[in-house]
Parts: sequence; C-alpha cells; structure tokens
Amino acid sequence: MKRLMAAALTAILVGASPVPTAAYLKLGSKIGTRTVTLKWSQMPIRYFVTDRGTTGVTSAQLQQTVVKAFGTWDAVPSALLSSAFVGFTLANPSSGDGATVMGFQNRPDLDRTLGATSFMIDTTTGAILESDIFFNSTFAWSVAAQGDTGAFDLESIALHEIGHLHGLAHSALGETELRSGGRRVIAAESVMFPIAFSTGNISGRTLKADDIAGIGDIYPATSFTRDSGSISGKVTKGGKGLLGAHVVAFNMRTLTLIGGFALSDDGSFVIAGLDPGPHIVRVEPIDDGDIESFFDLTLNIDIDFRPQFYQKIVVVPKGGGTSGVELKVVAK
Repeated sequence: MKRLMAAALTAILVGASPVPTAAYLKLGSKIGTRTVTLKWSQMPIRYFVTDRGTTGVTSAQLQQTVVKAFGTWDAVPSALLSSAFVGFTLANPSSGDGATVMGFQNRPDLDRTLGATSFMIDTTTGAILESDIFFNSTFAWSVAAQGDTGAFDLESIALHEIGHLHGLAHSALGETELRSGGRRVIAAESVMFPIAFSTGNISGRTLKADDIAGIGDIYPATSFTRDSGSISGKVTKGGKGLLGAHVVAFNMRTLTLIGGFALSDDGSFVIAGLDPGPHIVRVEPIDDGDIESFFDLTLNIDIDFRPQFYQKIVVVPKGGGTSGVELKVVAK
C-alpha cells in the first residue's frame, strides 16, 4: 500500500515512539501500532527540476541551486547519502506521478509557507518512494552570492526542505523574538529550525552540528557509531516522565550544540552523534515557536516547566554512551 504524506516549512508530521530510539525528530508514519521512520531505501535519490523559473530566478539557476543543496547533504561524512539530477520536466512538484520533482508554484493561499515537501511512501515499510518540493513563487527569491535584501535566499530554503526530503523533521535549536506579523529569527544552530531567516540572510546555507548529527542518525556511515557517542536519560517533573522536553548537549571543547527530545511518556531521551568529550546538558520547554512545528497536537506535550541544567558535566565516550542522566524539572 502507498499513502501520500506531507510536511511543510511551518508544520511537521511526526510520531512519538514508545521507546526513544534516537536523538532527533524524524518524519514518521503509523503502521499498525508502530511508528516507522521515513527514509529512502535506495541511493542515489534521483530527482527532476521543473523547467519554470520565477521573477529573479531562471529554471537553470533553480536547478543549479537545488544541485548544490543536495550536494551539501551528500557531503556529510557520517551519513551514507547520494543524489542525482535526472533532468528538467514540465511536471509540477506535487503531481504524485512517481517522480521526485523540485520547482516553483504560485501559492498565495499559503502566506506563511516559503516551501513545502510532500511524500509518497510505502506504508508497510516507511520507505520513501517519491518526494516533491515546491518553492512558493508568491514570495521574492534570490540566488545572489551575497543575498538580496528584498528576497529570500533560495539555497537556504532548498537546504532546509531537502533535509525534510531525507526524513528530518524540525530542530528546536534557535531563538526568535515576537514582532508585528509573527516571529523574527535572531539565531539558529540548525538549518532545520522551522522559522526562516528574514530576506537577504544567507546563514542557512551551511549545515550545523545538529543537522549533521541528525542526518547521520538516519543514514549512518560506519564513522557515525565508531567515532561519536551519546547521552541518554530521562526528564521528570514531580517524579513522572515529561513528553516533548527539548534536551540540549553543549560540547565544551568544540562549542557546538546538538539537541534531542524526550520522545516517550516516561520522559526518556537519547542524544546521539556527539563528539567525545565533556558536555553541559540542559533541558527546556518548546516555547519559542508553535508546538505543531515539532509535534502532532494530539500528543500530550508539556511546556509548563522551567529550564534546568544537569548538575554534573557529562563526559561522552568515543563509540559509546553515557546513560542515567536524569533532568528533574519544576513547574513555572
């Protein structure tokens, strides 16, 4: 059986596993009582680009930008990924015809969505059979090397959406501020942060440690488990597990951040793909954005607690894990 499943820049479909199997939010599909991770079972990922540009971006520039963004993900050494541009097509990127297509579409009805990724999946295995990405031509776009103050950076949004295409959901490693009309991103330590930088900003062209750890978790190369380590434990509030808490590991040597989530009712979490060495661990609520950007709203996600640091430095071993880290939080 096959089923169409969609994810967008501002909304993600994810499932919570009864046992935490990894650090990152990954796109999932319910199969019976199980939630399976969506991923490609065959490489390279073969894709087409719609032979249609938009104001300021030709179809050739679109193709070059998409190829570059795929190449950035392919170059992650801890992940087994490859992609291949097949050619231009007249098909739209949401046709559901079995071909993976990237292209512009004019969607003024989606006035908060710069781009969106859809899937055709095998619901017996979770294997991705087709994925399409559209970029909303209602907005102004740029491929300028240094960005354009009046347009969104196409490469940055392509890199984010191709992260979804690979099976990654959203990261919570970012900071925003409220302003008229929504939130403005102040900083982000992940390309997969759900809110885009403002026009002219090209910061989203470079993968961060969190993105690299997440993609390695889905498509692990030998080096992912051999050279990195993990931290596991649980988040509790009043002696009970807390679902949906955001747990962050800060590497004191590399000064990088990698985040994970408590993905089960008992508050259990795992943060994998960590460089060996000492880490500071912190837990915080998902309150700097919409919960639906990270979790299905039917889940009992608790954000009524104060951020908390673990009282000890956690040393991560190479090729192993440090367990038993309990983060006890209290209500705000």
